[in-house]
Amino acid sequence: MAQSTRRWYEWPDHWRSFRNVPLKRLWILYLAVFFLFCVVGFFSDLMSMGQIPYATAIMIAVATGVDAMLWLFMMNKLPWPTVFILVALQFAMGPILGSVARWMGATFALRTPAQTSGIHFAAFATLAVAILSYTSFVIFLQATGRDMLKIRNELELAHGIQKTLVPPVVLNTELYEVYGISEPSDKVGGDLVDAVLLPNGDVVAYLADIAGHGLPAGILMGMLKTAARTALLDAAAGHPSATLPLLLEKLNRVLPDVKEPQMYATLTAFRLNADGSAWYATAASPPVLHWSGPGRDARLVEEKQFPLGLLPVSGFTGEAIEVQPGDLLVVATDGVLEVADRKGEEFGIERVEKAIAGDARAPLQQLAGTILERARTFGKQADDQTLLLIRRL
Repeated sequence: MAQSTRRWYEWPDHWRSFRNVPLKRLWILYLAVFFLFCVVGFFSDLMSMGQIPYATAIMIAVATGVDAMLWLFMMNKLPWPTVFILVALQFAMGPILGSVARWMGATFALRTPAQTSGIHFAAFATLAVAILSYTSFVIFLQATGRDMLKIRNELELAHGIQKTLVPPVVLNTELYEVYGISEPSDKVGGDLVDAVLLPNGDVVAYLADIAGHGLPAGILMGMLKTAARTALLDAAAGHPSATLPLLLEKLNRVLPDVKEPQMYATLTAFRLNADGSAWYATAASPPVLHWSGPGRDARLVEEKQFPLGLLPVSGFTGEAIEVQPGDLLVVATDGVLEVADRKGEEFGIERVEKAIAGDARAPLQQLAGTILERARTFGKQADDQTLLLIRRL
C-alpha cells in the first residue's frame, strides 16, 4: 500500500475532493455555492417582513454567498488552521453587516420599502438566486460527468491492458504444472504473475508485488514484466543457479529510473528445470509454502533479501529447492495473507495451508479458487490478490 503524504496541517484527503482541480475549472461550482447561500440574505429580509432596504438586502445576500465560497475554498485549498479565522469571522459578521447597513442607509438615504413591495422583492430574489444556483450546479455536474465518463473509459482501457499483461498463467511441462492468477483490488493492479518457457524446456515462474495499487502501480508492473522477460532472453544459456540472482540484479538496477522514489517491488521466482531440479529466489516477499505430497505436511521456505528498486544493493542470491513428485509450491501476496476480519485477525499463511490440505490433489486452478474464496469470505479485499501454484508431477 502506498503511504499517505498528507502533512499535519492539511485536511484529510476525503474532505478535499477538489484539491487538485484548478480553480479555473471550479469557478462554476463556487458560483453555484454563492447563489445558494445568497438565499440566506433574502430569507432574512422575508423574516423582517420586507422592511430591509433593497440595497441592504442585496448586500447581506452577497456577504453570505461570499462567506460560503470562502468555506469551500478553505476546505479544498487552504490548511485546516484557517478554520479558526473563518469561525472568528462568523462571530464578527453580524456586527460588521450591521455597521455597513447603517452606513449605506445614512450615505445613500435608503428608504424602507412598503411591506408588500419588500416581501415581493425578497420572495422573487430568493426564487431568482435559487434558480441561478440550480443552473450553475447542473452545468458543473454536466462538466464533471463528462470528465468522469472520460476517466471511466480510460480505466476500462487500462483494465483491458491489465488483463493482457496479467492473464491467468497456465503452463505444463513433463515434470511441472504452473498456475497463476491475479485479482486486482481496483480496475488496475500492481501484482504480477508470469511464467516463461525457456528454449531448453526449463521454466521460470515468478510473482511480483508493486508497493501500492491502482494506475501508478499498474504502470510499473507493466515495466517490470517487460524488464523481466527481457532479462530472461538468454537464461537458457547460463547455469541454472545463476538465472534468478541475475534476474533480481537486473531488475534492481532498472526499476529506480522508471518509478517514483517511494515505490518498490517484492518478488518470488522459481527456475524449474527439465531434469526435475529447481531453484528459487525471493526479494522481501512472503515465504513460500512447500507442501509435501507423500508426507502431507508443509514447511515455509524464505530467503531474506532487499526489495527491488528501493536501494542500490547487489549480491542477490538464489537457493536450490528439492521438489518431489506430488509436492506443491504456493506463493501468495500480501493482498491474500493480510486480509483481516472484523476483529483485525489476518488470514495468514496457516489458512492457506488449511485450504490446500482439504484437497491437495485437486487441479491447481481449483486450489487457487478455494484459497481466494476463503480469503474473501474471511474479510474484505483491500489489496491486489495474487497466487502462484507449482506442482511437481
